[in-house]
Amino acid sequence: MTSRNVPGWWQGTHPEWVVFNTLQSRGIRPNQDFIYNPNSEDGIAFRFINPRDLAINVTGLMHSYESGMDGSGRNFVNKQQMIGLGIHLIFIEDVDLQQDANYYINEALEYRDHSHMGG
Repeated sequence: MTSRNVPGWWQGTHPEWVVFNTLQSRGIRPNQDFIYNPNSEDGIAFRFINPRDLAINVTGLMHSYESGMDGSGRNFVNKQQMIGLGIHLIFIEDVDLQQDANYYINEALEYRDHSHMGG
């Protein structure tokens, strides 16, 4: 996983920081191209403004440990709700971020979900 040094002001998990930082390194701007909200009511961390029909969430054992909750059931419900709204909710596994964050984030930006929730 990249971006080991998480700044003190960061409110999310380390895997979410990796996504946030990788998006920025690709020229995708927070609050212009996407909104990051670690404490949203629906649990969706990354909502895109451009494109409007995309959202990304991090999932997996390490993410659940850092966030203090097991979100697997909530992830399924969130995915179904987003589909109903015409939004593609893509999950990225924290272990995949460790292996190759750039690849999996690029895949998510192309609406390809490699997670266990992807099917």
